[in-house]
Amino acid sequence: MARVLGIDIPKDKRVVTSLTYIFGIGKTTSKKILEAAEVDESTRVKDLSDDQINAIREEAAKFSHEGDLRREVAFNIKRLMEINCYRGQRHKKGLPVRGQKTKNNALTRKGPRVAIAGKKK
Repeated sequence: MARVLGIDIPKDKRVVTSLTYIFGIGKTTSKKILEAAEVDESTRVKDLSDDQINAIREEAAKFSHEGDLRREVAFNIKRLMEINCYRGQRHKKGLPVRGQKTKNNALTRKGPRVAIAGKKK
């Protein structure tokens, strides 16, 4: 396996697909990296030369990725909660943030249903 930005990328897949295993690099960014590194998209990772892998590493380092990106996203969510805006409140309560309905479907964010005990006689 080739290591790019500290991540082992699969060697049997095409380079375009294998770069998407890195958090923060999708298909479009992957194509930009390969274009700048002058590497053919259809090449398999195991067929890359060391020079090509180094060129990919240098181009990929120009984008935010992995730990830095995760930290940035977490900081943005934390900031929203601190300023107590609507989105921050929804994050605090564990409810959907982007305007989805919660009457029927929101179990992914709300968690499993909790039964409320009936009235005792």
